[in-house]
Amino acid sequence: MNRLLAHVRTLWPRYPWWPSAPFWLLAVFWAVQGKLRWDHIAVALFATGTAYGSRLTKRLFLAILPIGLVGVLYDSMRVVKNVGLSRDTVHVCDLRAFEMRWFGLDVNGTRGTLHDYLQLHATPFLDRYCAIPYGTFIAVVIAYTVYLYRRDYPGALRFTWAFLALNVAGFITYHVYPAAPPWYFHRFGCVVDLTTHASEGPNLARVDAWLGIPYFAGVYGRSSDIFGAVPSLHVAYPLLMCIEGFRRHGYFGKFMLVWFYLSMCFAAVYLDHHWVVDVLLGSFYTVTIAVLMRKFSKSRFGFELPAVSSTASRVSE
Repeated sequence: MNRLLAHVRTLWPRYPWWPSAPFWLLAVFWAVQGKLRWDHIAVALFATGTAYGSRLTKRLFLAILPIGLVGVLYDSMRVVKNVGLSRDTVHVCDLRAFEMRWFGLDVNGTRGTLHDYLQLHATPFLDRYCAIPYGTFIAVVIAYTVYLYRRDYPGALRFTWAFLALNVAGFITYHVYPAAPPWYFHRFGCVVDLTTHASEGPNLARVDAWLGIPYFAGVYGRSSDIFGAVPSLHVAYPLLMCIEGFRRHGYFGKFMLVWFYLSMCFAAVYLDHHWVVDVLLGSFYTVTIAVLMRKFSKSRFGFELPAVSSTASRVSE
């Protein structure tokens, strides 16, 4: 036991027990509520193993910690999902009116939104094409974090901590300016119903039917932010990848980063999940946070980077 405590204090001399605390506290909270899931325990065990395994695993832990904290934050949002929300504060038709004024077009002889036009001209090909970025973005973010971790450790830190900052900013905005997505208007009109369940939208429902499994219904049906259309974090993540990783790639890599971002922008609108203004604001949030992160994170991430031997450093690079 003394050897274990010494090992822990060697890795974390100032705050030896804080690294995995958020994940275990989340598990305990949901256990008390009777809603503990297996993934709560799995994530807590993984966080503990990487935080206290060795200097190299600590290095990995620091790089992926913000992504884990986003998971904790997202899961905890269920407790405060209705904070700031009321029938008078949720924006539906005023947001649609703004959209028609600045991004509207003629739809069968009347003024409408781009979403109205796209829903009338939806095709199975576009449904499935747009399902690709929407169904893979979390896996892509994690994979790109691993890539940056191996190639550019400071870049990986900037990327993941900016990822956390984006989500915090987005979640705050959801409750300061709650906004219904386009699919909500197309289904319920201007009436605000706070008991409405989250939905994957009509396009992804068709993809689920084609796949024969309720994949997107399961992913987006569990969302705690039904009125969290503004800003679009879906487009924020690919743009953050472009900003942080663009200089590290050749022509093909640059093309893939830009393609993923532009595809996500189109998918967010086509799938009826976000207004055009959501996409623009999501991109603005990303650029702002990325600039601030680069300005204030030069060797100052709020913790001391673990020292590694030259051999270990070469392995991690």
